[in-house]
Amino acid sequence: MTPRTPSILVINGPNLNLLGTREPDVYGTATLDDVVRLASETARDRGCALSALQSNHEGEIIDAIHAARATADGIVINAGAYTHTSIAIRDALAGVGLPVVEVHISNVHRREAFRHHSYISGVADAVIVGAGIDGYRLAVDHLASALAAAAPDAAPAPES
Repeated sequence: MTPRTPSILVINGPNLNLLGTREPDVYGTATLDDVVRLASETARDRGCALSALQSNHEGEIIDAIHAARATADGIVINAGAYTHTSIAIRDALAGVGLPVVEVHISNVHRREAFRHHSYISGVADAVIVGAGIDGYRLAVDHLASALAAAAPDAAPAPES
Protein backbone atom coordinates (compact mmCIF):
# COMPACT_ATOMS: atom_id res chain seq x y z
CA MET A 1 0.00 0.00 0.00
CA THR A 2 1.40 3.38 -0.99
CA PRO A 3 1.45 5.87 1.88
CA ARG A 4 -0.69 8.97 1.45
CA THR A 5 1.17 12.18 0.61
CA PRO A 6 0.96 14.65 3.51
CA SER A 7 -0.64 17.96 2.58
CA ILE A 8 0.20 21.43 3.87
CA LEU A 9 -2.00 24.50 3.51
CA VAL A 10 -0.23 27.88 3.43
CA ILE A 11 -2.48 30.81 4.31
CA ASN A 12 -1.48 34.43 3.79
CA GLY A 13 -3.66 37.17 5.18
CA PRO A 14 -4.39 40.80 4.36
CA ASN A 15 -2.03 42.89 2.27
CA LEU A 16 0.36 40.01 1.59
CA ASN A 17 -0.81 40.15 -2.02
CA LEU A 18 1.20 43.41 -2.14
CA LEU A 19 4.53 41.76 -1.29
CA GLY A 20 7.33 43.08 -3.44
CA THR A 21 5.86 46.57 -3.61
CA ARG A 22 4.48 47.23 -0.10
CA GLU A 23 7.10 48.67 2.25
CA PRO A 24 10.07 46.87 0.67
CA ASP A 25 12.30 48.22 3.44
CA VAL A 26 10.24 46.11 5.88
CA TYR A 27 9.09 43.14 3.79
CA GLY A 28 11.73 42.95 1.04
CA THR A 29 11.19 42.77 -2.69
CA ALA A 30 10.08 39.14 -3.01
CA THR A 31 6.51 38.70 -4.22
CA LEU A 32 3.73 36.45 -3.00
CA ASP A 33 4.42 34.26 -6.05
CA ASP A 34 8.01 33.92 -4.78
CA VAL A 35 6.69 32.88 -1.36
CA VAL A 36 4.38 30.24 -2.84
CA ARG A 37 7.12 28.94 -5.15
CA LEU A 38 9.59 28.61 -2.24
CA ALA A 39 7.02 26.88 -0.02
CA SER A 40 5.94 24.56 -2.85
CA GLU A 41 9.52 23.57 -3.71
CA THR A 42 10.26 22.89 -0.04
CA ALA A 43 7.11 20.78 0.33
CA ARG A 44 7.88 18.82 -2.83
CA ASP A 45 11.46 18.18 -1.65
CA ARG A 46 10.03 16.87 1.63
CA GLY A 47 7.47 14.62 -0.07
CA CYS A 48 4.45 16.79 0.76
CA ALA A 49 1.72 18.40 -1.32
CA LEU A 50 1.06 22.09 -0.81
CA SER A 51 -1.83 24.42 -1.51
CA ALA A 52 -1.84 28.16 -0.88
CA LEU A 53 -4.44 30.82 -0.24
CA GLN A 54 -4.17 34.57 0.19
CA SER A 55 -7.16 36.59 1.33
CA ASN A 56 -7.82 40.05 2.64
CA HIS A 57 -11.06 38.77 4.20
CA GLU A 58 -11.19 37.25 7.68
CA GLY A 59 -14.19 35.03 6.95
CA GLU A 60 -12.54 33.52 3.88
CA ILE A 61 -9.46 32.67 5.96
CA ILE A 62 -11.66 31.06 8.63
CA ASP A 63 -13.54 29.05 5.99
CA ALA A 64 -10.22 27.82 4.55
CA ILE A 65 -9.05 26.75 8.02
CA HIS A 66 -12.30 24.84 8.59
CA ALA A 67 -12.04 23.17 5.18
CA ALA A 68 -8.46 22.14 5.95
CA ARG A 69 -9.80 19.51 8.37
CA ALA A 70 -10.68 17.42 5.31
CA THR A 71 -7.89 18.47 2.96
CA ALA A 72 -4.68 19.19 4.89
CA ASP A 73 -2.46 17.66 7.53
CA GLY A 74 -1.00 20.95 8.74
CA ILE A 75 -1.18 24.71 8.26
CA VAL A 76 1.43 27.42 7.79
CA ILE A 77 -0.15 30.81 8.39
CA ASN A 78 0.93 34.41 8.07
CA ALA A 79 -2.28 36.08 9.13
CA GLY A 80 -0.83 39.55 8.60
CA ALA A 81 -2.59 42.16 10.71
CA TYR A 82 -5.22 39.61 11.76
CA THR A 83 -2.48 38.05 13.91
CA HIS A 84 -2.92 40.93 16.35
CA THR A 85 -6.70 41.27 16.17
CA SER A 86 -8.51 38.05 15.28
CA ILE A 87 -9.66 35.81 18.06
CA ALA A 88 -11.89 34.16 15.43
CA ILE A 89 -8.88 32.98 13.37
CA ARG A 90 -7.20 31.78 16.56
CA ASP A 91 -10.32 29.83 17.53
CA ALA A 92 -10.60 28.32 14.04
CA LEU A 93 -6.98 27.12 14.20
CA ALA A 94 -7.53 25.65 17.67
CA GLY A 95 -10.80 24.08 16.57
CA VAL A 96 -9.48 22.10 13.62
CA GLY A 97 -6.78 20.40 15.67
CA LEU A 98 -4.11 20.48 12.93
CA PRO A 99 -0.47 21.36 13.59
CA VAL A 100 0.14 25.05 12.87
CA VAL A 101 3.28 27.08 12.18
CA GLU A 102 2.92 30.86 12.39
CA VAL A 103 5.18 32.93 10.11
CA HIS A 104 6.00 36.62 9.91
CA ILE A 105 8.37 38.01 7.31
CA SER A 106 9.51 40.90 9.50
CA ASN A 107 10.60 40.72 13.12
CA VAL A 108 7.35 41.90 14.67
CA HIS A 109 9.10 42.35 18.03
CA ARG A 110 11.26 45.14 16.58
CA ARG A 111 8.23 46.99 15.27
CA GLU A 112 5.26 48.87 16.73
CA ALA A 113 4.08 47.70 20.15
CA PHE A 114 0.67 46.57 18.82
CA ARG A 115 2.48 43.98 16.66
CA HIS A 116 4.11 42.33 19.68
CA HIS A 117 0.97 40.41 20.61
CA SER A 118 -0.24 37.44 18.59
CA TYR A 119 -3.51 35.62 19.15
CA ILE A 120 -2.17 32.81 16.96
CA SER A 121 1.08 32.05 18.81
CA GLY A 122 -0.79 30.43 21.68
CA VAL A 123 -2.21 27.74 19.39
CA ALA A 124 0.82 27.40 17.08
CA ASP A 125 3.30 24.55 17.34
CA ALA A 126 6.08 26.87 16.17
CA VAL A 127 6.51 30.57 15.40
CA ILE A 128 9.02 31.95 12.91
CA VAL A 129 9.59 35.71 12.76
CA GLY A 130 12.07 37.96 11.02
CA ALA A 131 13.57 35.42 8.58
CA GLY A 132 12.12 37.11 5.49
CA ILE A 133 10.40 34.81 3.05
CA ASP A 134 12.86 32.09 4.09
CA GLY A 135 10.60 31.76 7.12
CA TYR A 136 8.13 29.93 4.88
CA ARG A 137 10.81 27.40 3.90
CA LEU A 138 11.64 26.90 7.57
CA ALA A 139 7.94 26.55 8.44
CA VAL A 140 7.21 24.00 5.71
CA ASP A 141 10.35 22.06 6.58
CA HIS A 142 9.42 22.00 10.27
CA LEU A 143 5.85 20.96 9.55
CA ALA A 144 6.96 18.23 7.12
CA SER A 145 9.30 16.83 9.79
CA ALA A 146 6.53 16.88 12.39
CA LEU A 147 4.08 15.19 10.03
CA ALA A 148 6.62 12.51 9.12
CA ALA A 149 7.33 11.83 12.79
CA ALA A 150 3.60 11.54 13.53
CA ALA A 151 2.89 9.23 10.59
CA PRO A 152 1.75 5.74 11.68
CA ASP A 153 4.45 4.10 9.60
CA ALA A 154 7.21 6.52 10.69
CA ALA A 155 10.45 4.89 11.69
CA PRO A 156 11.23 5.20 15.39
CA ALA A 157 13.68 7.95 16.30
CA PRO A 158 17.25 6.72 16.81
CA GLU A 159 18.17 6.14 20.42
CA SER A 160 20.82 8.33 22.02
